[in-house]
Amino acid sequence: MGNLVQIEVNGAIARLHMNRPDKLNALSRELVEEMLAALKQLEADPVVKAIVLSGEGKAFCAGGDIASMKSLGSAHEVAQWIDFISSLSKALMDSEKPIIAAVHGYAAGAGFSVALAADFIVADEQAKFALSFSNIGLIPDLGLIKALRKRISPPLAKEWIASAKVIGALEAEQHGLINRISNGDVIQAACEFAKFLAEGPAVSNKYVKYLVNHLDELPQEAAFMQENLIQTLLLQTPDHQEGIAAFFEKRKPEFQGNL
Repeated sequence: MGNLVQIEVNGAIARLHMNRPDKLNALSRELVEEMLAALKQLEADPVVKAIVLSGEGKAFCAGGDIASMKSLGSAHEVAQWIDFISSLSKALMDSEKPIIAAVHGYAAGAGFSVALAADFIVADEQAKFALSFSNIGLIPDLGLIKALRKRISPPLAKEWIASAKVIGALEAEQHGLINRISNGDVIQAACEFAKFLAEGPAVSNKYVKYLVNHLDELPQEAAFMQENLIQTLLLQTPDHQEGIAAFFEKRKPEFQGNL
């Protein structure tokens, strides 16, 4: 691990911190490589139950690194770069652990994509989400169009993209893009949000993430089947038994997150 990403584990909550403040955490190849390695490390850690993703300096993430893109030559190199940088959003979406993006300053362009690839967003009240792609003749990437379309109507998504819309935290909350607005320390607020997730049943949380992310792709009958198969599994877990025992004993359950 280099110095562009910092990991801090406090109990069941891990902080994954982009540390390229001089470039507003723009996504260079090196930063993405370190992010992918860090996510793989945290995914394999059985103690970690939730991950808070944040950025150092004045912004969460200013998007793709212009210097990295300017060095690209052939169409083949461009395609390889797009596939590579998109793998960060895929890794965030595919993680079995809940990920909370703690956004301050700007989440612009691909930085907005990364924030939306997380499961939840806690934003500073001054945070801005910028769809800046059309200003440079591009379309949103890293999965942003589909993530945005899941949250707002097609006409509004088209308008926002075409106009290079900058969305403030309040408007983002009103449209369901973010979960919480923090008027204090956004990292602390995100960690508090992560705490209740980490204390919950990790196995069922994992399947909730999978089902919410993928059920739209299935016809209704297949969706029922997926839910029923997973519920059959969960009904046999220690966490379910603990939840039932806690209910009858009138206490808070202590989930272990084991199958």
